Amino acid sequence: MNCCFTGHRLIKSTRNLEYTIKKELKALIEVGVTDFYSGGTYGWEAMCELTVLKLRKKYPHIRLHLILPCPAKEHTAEWDGRRREIYYKIMNSADSVEIVSEEYFDGCVKIRNMRLVETADRCFCYYNEKNIGSGTAQVVRMAVSKGIDVINICPAESADFVDNCL
Repeated sequence: MNCCFTGHRLIKSTRNLEYTIKKELKALIEVGVTDFYSGGTYGWEAMCELTVLKLRKKYPHIRLHLILPCPAKEHTAEWDGRRREIYYKIMNSADSVEIVSEEYFDGCVKIRNMRLVETADRCFCYYNEKNIGSGTAQVVRMAVSKGIDVINICPAESADFVDNCL
């Protein structure tokens, strides 16, 4: 089984959130999820990607796959150095990297989002439902439309949006 990640970029990384991600991913692995697909961005997705990479030590059969909207240089052009460093560490450790467009254009992120959902039997997300115009909302709507399980661990009253995340 496969699981995709989607979530907001600007969320606060806390020990409780990291524990919850690890616990939920272990539960997914225990029910047969072996392949995890992510869009390769900072915040929620980076937290999930790094957790999968750590869990591979205990579960060597699991795989991390990145589906990127465009080449890394364009995808990370406006990111700070720390975020880019983490991004390249994850990209170099992933089991596969798919790039949906050879250059950035307005629709490449939507195509990436469709590919994420195409691959998935489950969707693990951090989605604040107040943010209905986000890419995360788009992926969640696509997943619901496809009829796959969506596991959302964002509290409805979440105020965890900050600008000091991964």
